[in-house]
Amino acid sequence: MSGDGRPDVSVLVPVLDEEACIEQTVAAMCAQELDRRTFELVFADGRSRDRTREILERIAARDPRVRVVDNPARTTAAGLNAALAAARGRYVARMDAHAFFPSRYLAAGIERLERGDDGVVWVAGPVVPRAHGGWSGAVALALGTRLGVGGSGKWRRNGDGELPEERELDTGVFAGVWRRETVDELGGWDAGWPVNQDSELAARVLERGGRIVCRAEMAAEYLPRARPGALWRQYWRHGFYRAKTNRRHPGSLRRTHLLPPAVVVAAALTLAPSRRVRRAALAGMGLYGAALAATTAGTARHGAPRDVARVPAALAIMHGAWGLGFLAGVARFGVSPAAVARLVRGGRHRR
Repeated sequence: MSGDGRPDVSVLVPVLDEEACIEQTVAAMCAQELDRRTFELVFADGRSRDRTREILERIAARDPRVRVVDNPARTTAAGLNAALAAARGRYVARMDAHAFFPSRYLAAGIERLERGDDGVVWVAGPVVPRAHGGWSGAVALALGTRLGVGGSGKWRRNGDGELPEERELDTGVFAGVWRRETVDELGGWDAGWPVNQDSELAARVLERGGRIVCRAEMAAEYLPRARPGALWRQYWRHGFYRAKTNRRHPGSLRRTHLLPPAVVVAAALTLAPSRRVRRAALAGMGLYGAALAATTAGTARHGAPRDVARVPAALAIMHGAWGLGFLAGVARFGVSPAAVARLVRGGRHRR
């Protein structure tokens, strides 16, 4: 604990209608091992309609490390900012109610930030999907493939399937640990991003010359959506706001971002009046189908037969929803000529 009695690190956790898992989530977060340092958990409740707030306040009454603040705007970005305003630590970290973090997540992040002046201002960990029923097993298998995660470094493994000790990240990030002054200087999370707010914040970090690294020891288990409808809504929103991020931050656009909308366009063009266009679109969809089949075959030894059988559908939902959302975002926010020119030149964000 710092000399003024404040905790060393504040964990920011936006929550909304998490009654089913909140007690387990809080228990896992409270198990953080920080040696002689102390931490607090600041939950920003988006006015949950279930018993989430009641459960959190009951836990806070018996554990002084747990605090609860109100998030009337109800969005994730607004919740993070509300928790940040109440935070008292010299370091801040973000955790998610749908993930389980290793016991030394905070300690490892702080140790990496304190290692030296090498420009690292954000330390995060990779995401390891964990099945928990329904379609989540198929989604977890899909997220273990290149076709399921594109070029995002937060998911990727080495060729041998192992996580590298440390990897440079671009805007594909999940949670993380920062010095408090870093987040303050950035102005916190932009409330205009109900989702994809970490990617937008990461783009600002990179534009200022900061580095973001992913540490294997900070790998967090993520619980994927268990219903196809929920998966579709999640990926549509991610695609929509990724388009907004790319519009504001041209350097954040990657070629892999264009693949899902290309699949959507190809699928639509199979109904074009021109025979030549239809043939080209059908050929493209044939290649996509072959990629789905090959990817699914690669997951066969890693999951239950039912989950493996659902992998093509899970991937198609992810790509279709993300692609449609991205196209809707481009229609809403426009596209950056600078981003397109950079891709044409072959440029890309450093990783």
